[in-house]
Amino acid sequence: MLRLLFLLLPNLVFSQASLIDYPHPFHSTYTNSGIVVSQNYLSSDIGKAILDKGGNAVDAAIAVGFSLTATLPRAGNIGGGGFMQVFIEKDKTVITIDFRSMAPKLATREFYQEAKEKDDDVTRKGYKAIAVPGTVAGLFKAHELYGTIPMSDLIQPTIDLLEQGIPITQDLYLAINKGRYIQNDHESNKIYKENLSLGGKLKIADLVKTLKIIQVSGRDGFYKGEIADLIHEQMIINDGLIRKEDLASYEVNLYQPIRTSYRGNKVFAMGAPSGGGIVVLTALNVLECFQLSQLTPNSARTYHLIAEAMKFAHHNRAKYVGDPSFSKIPYDMLLSKKLACEKAREINLKKASSPKQTARTGSKINDSYKESKDTTHYSIVDKDGNAVSVTYTLGYSFGSGVTIPGTGILTNNQMNNFAHSYGIDDSYFRSSSPANKLEPLKRPMSTMTPVMVFDAEGSLKLITGSPGGSQIPGVILQVLINNLEFNLDIGAASMVPRIHQDSQSLSLEYEKFLSDDTLRILESYGHKLELSDTMGSTQSIEIIDGMRFGYADLRRPNAKVSVQ
Repeated sequence: MLRLLFLLLPNLVFSQASLIDYPHPFHSTYTNSGIVVSQNYLSSDIGKAILDKGGNAVDAAIAVGFSLTATLPRAGNIGGGGFMQVFIEKDKTVITIDFRSMAPKLATREFYQEAKEKDDDVTRKGYKAIAVPGTVAGLFKAHELYGTIPMSDLIQPTIDLLEQGIPITQDLYLAINKGRYIQNDHESNKIYKENLSLGGKLKIADLVKTLKIIQVSGRDGFYKGEIADLIHEQMIINDGLIRKEDLASYEVNLYQPIRTSYRGNKVFAMGAPSGGGIVVLTALNVLECFQLSQLTPNSARTYHLIAEAMKFAHHNRAKYVGDPSFSKIPYDMLLSKKLACEKAREINLKKASSPKQTARTGSKINDSYKESKDTTHYSIVDKDGNAVSVTYTLGYSFGSGVTIPGTGILTNNQMNNFAHSYGIDDSYFRSSSPANKLEPLKRPMSTMTPVMVFDAEGSLKLITGSPGGSQIPGVILQVLINNLEFNLDIGAASMVPRIHQDSQSLSLEYEKFLSDDTLRILESYGHKLELSDTMGSTQSIEIIDGMRFGYADLRRPNAKVSVQ
């Protein structure tokens, strides 16, 4: 018997060694039941707890949406807005919910053009920068459509967290210290900066009060009554533009997602007022005209083709995309496969094209349309296969910097996302886009786009999304290409070094750890390279034969995959 054991041992050891080897270090977390992926570990756990109680993916998404206003205050919000994509497995329904922030009725181009002459930051900080928030309305609309657990139960975990105190991690500590505009606001300073200590606790008593009002009074508890009165009063005191009537009249919009096909897969994205969905789908259409599978995901040729496709796609969103309630969006043209392949034929495989840099005067315009990277995304699939993909934002980190006294509500600066230079400069820049010009009660264009991918048989295959401002579409595009074209699993697909190319920039931005050889080849093609910070923070779920594989991007700390 002992002899037999010694004879078997070498084979046993070899077998075990081979079993624990992996092709790369970016391991997903998997389950055949419910899964939640968000940018904060506490919020992911809250979503999982809702699934454990029998809630569906929408219930979990609502709970996560409320919780991030406490756990990730620089981006999570009830004072901002965003987009949600929902898939219901039973009847294969896919819808998008637009709860984007909206311009107040008093907001006009003339008002902001005059204000920006005195202070160019007027649309970025303070009360004039705040658009009517849509998040609470969006979460209640999702619950009205698909929720199964009482709304008060979905809000309670956030109240519990706030009463216990949110742990001040290094990430939260640094974010508060670097918060661009919160130092300008007395209330925000009192909440976030006073007594700030690494490892301490963040408690916001007024936010607890607000959430308890919403628990009892529902959506009207936010958009009417005491909270609306406080917002209205502070707006008047501080020369802001939002009034009670704006809050009371805010409506959530429901749309069909826009879509394209790629290598037999169906890719669903957010339509207008998202420009991000247009960019992702347009770029996919261009890239499908090339045989990328003959390349590798991190080759110079692959990055070059992605960059060229992105120039065309970003140009389209800059020129044609705005609030669909105010202008017709030419989807047939923008998503045309024929037009995309015509554009692909114009791409030189070894030479970078030059984006337009000048207006008709020949002088470069200082484009003031700056998109913040401080957004957040989360993805959820429940045990029954229902799925939710959500991207929402305050705009800049901590939004406008303003917290409405008596409410704990940190507010957005989404008035910055309109094209405020429209009518002044006949330029190529987004700041003068006619489709995104400011009009009262209009929603500004956004690059946010939750994405879902289905295989040829209609089965859900992939959910993803990302923060990152103008980098969002490129980040998502590269995850999709890495997964759908190069067959990388979601961990590897997420961690390939990224590039960013806009239609309005001379530079191709790149992440650290692109190889020197790749960079030299890109330079030889004529790309002007610029080293970037990390790009995006995708929170993704891949589904293979019913198994759900979640991956939280390593580019930002404290993200987590929580599974049942």
